[in-house]
Amino acid sequence: MASFFHTEIQYLPGVGQRKAELLQKELEIFTFGDLVQHYPFRYEDYTQFLKIEEVHEDMLHVQLKGVIRRIEMSGSEKKRRLIAYFKDETGEVALIWFKGLSWFLKTLKPGGAYVIYGKPTTYGNKINFVHPEIDVLTSAHEKRRYLQPVYSTTEKLKEAFLDSKVLARLQKKLLQEATGYIQETLPTYLMDCYKLISKKEALFSIHFPANREILQKASFRLKFEELFYIQLQLLSLRQMRIERLQGKDFQDASLLKHFYDTHLPFELTGAQKNVIKEIYRDLRSGTQMHRLLQGDVGSGKTMVAFLSMLIVVEGGAQAAMMVPTELLAEQHYRDLKKFADQLAISIALLVGATKKRERTKIKAALETGELKILLGTHALIEDNVQFHNLGLAVIDEQHRFGVMQRAKLWQKNQAYPPHILVMTATPIPRTLAMTLYGDLDSSVIDEMPPGRKPIQTRHYYDAHRLKVFHFLKKQVEMGRQVYIVYPLIEESAKMDYKDLMDGYESICRAFPAYPISIVHGKMKPADRDYEMQRFIKGETKIMVATTVIEVGVNIPNATVMVIENAERFGLAQLHQLRGRVGRGDHQSYCILMTGYKLSKESKARIATMVRTNNGFEIADVDLQLRGPGNLMGVQQSGLLALKIANLGQDEKILQVAREAAKHVIKEDPTLTAPKHANIKAHIASINENDTNWSRIS
Repeated sequence: MASFFHTEIQYLPGVGQRKAELLQKELEIFTFGDLVQHYPFRYEDYTQFLKIEEVHEDMLHVQLKGVIRRIEMSGSEKKRRLIAYFKDETGEVALIWFKGLSWFLKTLKPGGAYVIYGKPTTYGNKINFVHPEIDVLTSAHEKRRYLQPVYSTTEKLKEAFLDSKVLARLQKKLLQEATGYIQETLPTYLMDCYKLISKKEALFSIHFPANREILQKASFRLKFEELFYIQLQLLSLRQMRIERLQGKDFQDASLLKHFYDTHLPFELTGAQKNVIKEIYRDLRSGTQMHRLLQGDVGSGKTMVAFLSMLIVVEGGAQAAMMVPTELLAEQHYRDLKKFADQLAISIALLVGATKKRERTKIKAALETGELKILLGTHALIEDNVQFHNLGLAVIDEQHRFGVMQRAKLWQKNQAYPPHILVMTATPIPRTLAMTLYGDLDSSVIDEMPPGRKPIQTRHYYDAHRLKVFHFLKKQVEMGRQVYIVYPLIEESAKMDYKDLMDGYESICRAFPAYPISIVHGKMKPADRDYEMQRFIKGETKIMVATTVIEVGVNIPNATVMVIENAERFGLAQLHQLRGRVGRGDHQSYCILMTGYKLSKESKARIATMVRTNNGFEIADVDLQLRGPGNLMGVQQSGLLALKIANLGQDEKILQVAREAAKHVIKEDPTLTAPKHANIKAHIASINENDTNWSRIS
């Protein structure tokens, strides 16, 4: 039966080889199954007629019936347009056409009754419709009320007469042929429990809904199914890992307790304490830990990681921490070495710039087990870096690493898999976390250290630059330091580099009395590090930089972050950049500079940054604006090749689907019960490559 949906699309009547090639290239539709899952992205509502007085420009498309009062031509020869004034008993609108004028002039009759369908717009406080669909009103229109599916297509497809309406006809033809081949993929008891319509009815109704109510039911059914199978796979992987992957048992936390009682220079937050308890529970459970730790910049994740390392070191094993940049690795090393030294624990740093002699020494100490904690970048996963007994691998800013890189660290202990702690300062929306990391246990540090003042974020236009410079001068006079960040986007690197250098020159002119650093990706690493160190030591007061400072600089005295062309940054990046300040006791500020011309999305991003410092709220808005495919480089995961569900909008459905999947795994983990036969059959047909890597993190 499944072979029907694997049939190549060229064999559908009305397609043929030439159109099939276009569908493959433009929409990635190769088979009958691909076409039936090419769902409408909206529907034209022909189910009701509105009155003109009810229409406003925020509506998508509306259907009206009325009479054409008069018709006129307007504009010069090159910009001629035809205007028809269309009225009903509640008001009047203008219908405007720029093309096919002679045909409309010949066809439309003043005094005639018509039906129109189109998108209302406003011009001069009056509603008008540009190029609406128009038809002579007949009694058939009153009876023929329906929702017309609208499919995504392309200009090339339209040129080949494969527009949305033709795609709809092909869908109708396919569904008629598919009737006997659509199999139910969910057990009856789940369908009854969640009031789900059948798969067959859902497929017909998502493409050709009789009304809004059945469309909603079809949409819910298909979204539930899609998310249910993703969660079922993730939870199955988690169950398998718990059952099959034994982890080394670390019971003794006396070294952690000793450090906590005698050396810890500050009180942990309640959230940090809770997370450490969760990690300790994992480390002594006898199964391999796979935990995701989320926490905003500055929330204390690194200290949690270090305390976790102490439990492993006490148990005679080693710990490693892999971070994406040398700068961040060096910072973590500086911060943690002073604590490790107090406990007489050997700790080392391994990065690309590590000298050969030092590298040889580190590798030797690592292989004998003398070296207990190793911090570093990708250098940690080189084949010749061998651990004596790796017990815990911490991966910081994990989304900056590919799955293959993470896997290499995971395989550094042949005797047993090391415990894995995956950390990110990029807050992940709940729906994304449940989908991307649904097989990991999750911890959140949602509390900042006491005494930290919330960063004040302000938005200024370029015209207010002198006011901003005056504010910066006052901050520097108070002994504070300032970051000024410019965007650097590869596609326009030359232009952006010019922006940076122009900005640097203008800052030098505006602040002639103060030493200024400049840092960007085109500099040699040694020069960049030199400039960074000058700023860290306070020798320079202002740092002009690209986003190379996004991760890895912790300077409590830097209290102002100015982000130029802020509209060109994503929300997650803006939030990360803002997190570079606010690390000390002084009040910190983030200033977002933009031009006056801002898109609707840019305005939403800027407004969100000004409104809140909450990383999770920001992540949710980012998901709404950009969708999951553009967040955190998640394209690497086949899990997010969603056909109909939307992680920005369908959190409730996802939660319901996850609970259903949990119930199935708990009751019948091997899916051998007869009632789960169709689940088992459907899983067998899902491409197993989709989740090969999710167990790694």
